[in-house]
Amino acid sequence: MDIANFTVEGAAHWSISSLEGEVAGAVAIVAETAADVAAREALLDDSMGPKRKAKSSEKLRRGRRPSEGLAFVARDASSAVAGTVRLWDVRLGEGGPAALLLGPLAVAPSLKSAGIGSALMRHAIAEAARLGHAAILLVGDEPYYGRFGFSAARTGSLAMPGPYERHRLLALELVDGALDGVQGTLKAAGRKLKGQELTSAA
Repeated sequence: MDIANFTVEGAAHWSISSLEGEVAGAVAIVAETAADVAAREALLDDSMGPKRKAKSSEKLRRGRRPSEGLAFVARDASSAVAGTVRLWDVRLGEGGPAALLLGPLAVAPSLKSAGIGSALMRHAIAEAARLGHAAILLVGDEPYYGRFGFSAARTGSLAMPGPYERHRLLALELVDGALDGVQGTLKAAGRKLKGQELTSAA
């Protein structure tokens, strides 16, 4: 899969093509805005189904805002939302160090093979590193996320606040040694939503 990126006026532009060459075009990865909320939620419903809000990760996101500067959408040539990824502030255990929780990552079902998910991941990781974050965690499949450097090798002493499959709790150190000695259950640490935001997020 050929994915090349360059930056123009703060937006990362990715040339996306599928292995089969059936999907070709360009998407721009940009900061999410309030105008994207409805399209993002519809995309997540289409991609993940109605049970998505019952996931363990949701306990750490509920009532919170994404980490500052770390909520992105991929726009297709018509400016429609074709993908989404957000990262959230967490603490690794009671009084533990700060980290990020990535998710959900989702792409419009009709564009699943176009490389948009990979482009979103690479952009999110690069921005998290640029902003000085030390580590990113997520719950997902290691065969997919391993290509971005995530593994379960450093998460054995960590836990999610609710049901989850332990082998799917993965981490990526952006700073060497950031996960040394960490233990305990992940805690929400992000900015809280206010009044109207809470209503629209429900």
